[in-house]
Amino acid sequence: MTKTNRTAVVVVGLGSMGSMALWQLAERGVEVVGVEQFSRVHTRGAYAGESRLFRVAAKEGQVFTPALLRSRELWQKLGAAYGQDPLIAAGALSIGPKGHPDLESTLRSIADFDLPHEVLDAADLRARYPQFYVEDDDIGVMDTLGGALRPELAVAAATEMALLHGATAHFDTTVTAIEPGPDGVRVVTSNGELLADKVVLSAGPWTTRLLPELADVVKVVSYSLIWFLPRHIEMFTPDKFPGFMRDLHGIHAFGIPSVDGYSIKATPNFEFPVVDDWSDRTTTLTEEHLRWAGEQMQKMIPDLIPAASRWSVHGESLAANKMPIIDTVADGRIVVATALSGNGFKFAPVWGEALAELATTGQSRFSEQVFTVDDHRKSAVWP
Repeated sequence: MTKTNRTAVVVVGLGSMGSMALWQLAERGVEVVGVEQFSRVHTRGAYAGESRLFRVAAKEGQVFTPALLRSRELWQKLGAAYGQDPLIAAGALSIGPKGHPDLESTLRSIADFDLPHEVLDAADLRARYPQFYVEDDDIGVMDTLGGALRPELAVAAATEMALLHGATAHFDTTVTAIEPGPDGVRVVTSNGELLADKVVLSAGPWTTRLLPELADVVKVVSYSLIWFLPRHIEMFTPDKFPGFMRDLHGIHAFGIPSVDGYSIKATPNFEFPVVDDWSDRTTTLTEEHLRWAGEQMQKMIPDLIPAASRWSVHGESLAANKMPIIDTVADGRIVVATALSGNGFKFAPVWGEALAELATTGQSRFSEQVFTVDDHRKSAVWP
C-alpha cells in the first residue's frame, strides 16, 4: 500500500471490536480493508490477557441484556465457523451479601428477560462451591448462559474469517490521520493512503489521537489483570469452577476458571488514574498493590497462594458514566466504538455487528441513544 487506494469501508484497529467488524462486513460482501498498528494478535491491546468474563445477566442495566444474548449467539457462530470455540460455557456466578445493588440489578435483568439461572443461599454455595469463603448473609446468582472467553483466540478467529470472506488487512501499519473530505474519508497510514466511503474507528486507547474531538467524553485509563496459583488446581477447572464476581467487605473482584492448568485469573478492582496519553502508560504493578491484591483474593478464595504468579496492565478507553460509545460522526461517515470502560469484550461480536450495520445502513438495533456521543456530552463530560 503505497498509493491512494479506494474501498468501501476501512476498519482502523483490529482488536476486540475492529476484528469483529471486519468479519461482519466481509461476511456481508462489503469491500473492506482493515488496518492494525501491531501484529495480527498482540499483547498491547485492551483485549490481551488470556481470558475474559462473559455474562448475559447484566448488572449494568437491562439495556445491555438483548445485546449480550445476541453476542452469545455470535460467539457460538464464530466458534463453529473457525473450528475453535472462544466461549467456555462454565457459567458466571455472582456472590455477595443479600440485597447488594449489583445482585439486585442482575436479578432484575434475569426477571425481565426470563434468563436461565439459579439463586443459591450460603449453604448451597458452601456445598457446591467450597472454593469460596462464604458468609452467612451471602447469596449467589448463577448466570447459566455465562462463562469465560479466550480473547486472543477470538480476535484471531474473527480476523481469519474476515480474510476468508475477502477482506484485506494491513498489519504493522500505523494510521496517522483520518480526514473526511468531499471525495470520501482519507486514511493516512505509515505505508500509504486509503480512500473510503466509510471508516470504522475501533482504536481502543488510541482513539482520541485520531478523533481528538472526543477528548471531552473519552479518557484513557490503565487496568490490571492478576493470576494466582491454587494449592488444589483440580478444584478450579471449568467443569468445577465458574467465572465469578465477588463482593466482600466493600471489595469487588472477578475471576476466571483455570485455562492453563495451574493458575486462575483473580483480580480485585483497583482504580488507576486517568492518563493523558497511552504512550505514558505504566505497565508494572507495585509490590504494595500486588500484596494487597493477594490478601484480598485469599480472603475470598482461601486455597490461593497469596503471591501473584503473573500480572499484566492494559489500556482502556473510559467514559465518565462507563457507558460505551457506539455511534457515527462526520455526517455518518466515521463509525466509532470507544469508551468500552473495561466492560467491552463480552460484547465484541455484537458491537462488531452494530458497527457493520451503521457503516452499511446507517442504523443498528443495538445503537441505543445512551451510546451516542450527544448523550455522553449531555450527561458524561469529564471535568
